[in-house]
Amino acid sequence: MAAAHKIDIAWDRRPAGVVAYLTYDYARRLNVLNPPALLDLTEAFQSLSREPDLRVVVFAGAGGRAFIGGADINHMAGMQSAEDGRAFITMVHKLCQAVRDCPVPVICRLEGYTLGAGLEVAAACDLRIAASSAHFGMPEVKVGVPSVVEAALLPRLIGWGRTSRLLLTAETIGAAKAEAWGLVEEVVAAGQLGEAVERCVEAIVEATPKSVRAQKRLMRRWERLSLDEAVQAGIDAFAQSVSDGEHLSRMGDFIRRKRA
Repeated sequence: MAAAHKIDIAWDRRPAGVVAYLTYDYARRLNVLNPPALLDLTEAFQSLSREPDLRVVVFAGAGGRAFIGGADINHMAGMQSAEDGRAFITMVHKLCQAVRDCPVPVICRLEGYTLGAGLEVAAACDLRIAASSAHFGMPEVKVGVPSVVEAALLPRLIGWGRTSRLLLTAETIGAAKAEAWGLVEEVVAAGQLGEAVERCVEAIVEATPKSVRAQKRLMRRWERLSLDEAVQAGIDAFAQSVSDGEHLSRMGDFIRRKRA
């Protein structure tokens, strides 16, 4: 039987490298996540990560009514044992981890509702750009379970107090508040969302590919290190970058423009 969801990857092969536009389509159910979809999305991101010329991934939900409307409550209502719960939530984590492990920036394009597991996936992305009509929430406690796995990223984005407000009250907030809190990086009118995402894509593609990959890799390391260790990791990353030589032509061009 055909899957209820679809995953479409459009490839934009540019002179500076490849931009991948991944769209998750289960629009008739607000793009909720069930086990087959979680497995397919995880595999899609793992496959993208192996693309040597990849520069950016844009991750969107189909239909305009939701990025991801949460985990599939029909599936969760059938869970009865700890093993059931562990198996399902581990699949959510593995998708988030595959997004975070992608070696290039992942831009999350947000329209409509981003709820529960959907917000965890969005938090796993590197950048979030939202339509002004978007809404965000973590409603799990209202249906009898806590918010878990990559919800642990939220305090890094919005602080403990605001995380507590979202998780403990199950409040849904609008795009303007999400931007003010630091949950999303940019909010634009719905008709301008594509342009805003493309501006971000172009800015990343204009940078050198190795430096962007090195920057994302270093930022992931910073999450796990003390301040002193993070500074040292940066020294090592800078030294490796100089060894790679990618800076030579760019810095040379800059110097020549200054002298002209």
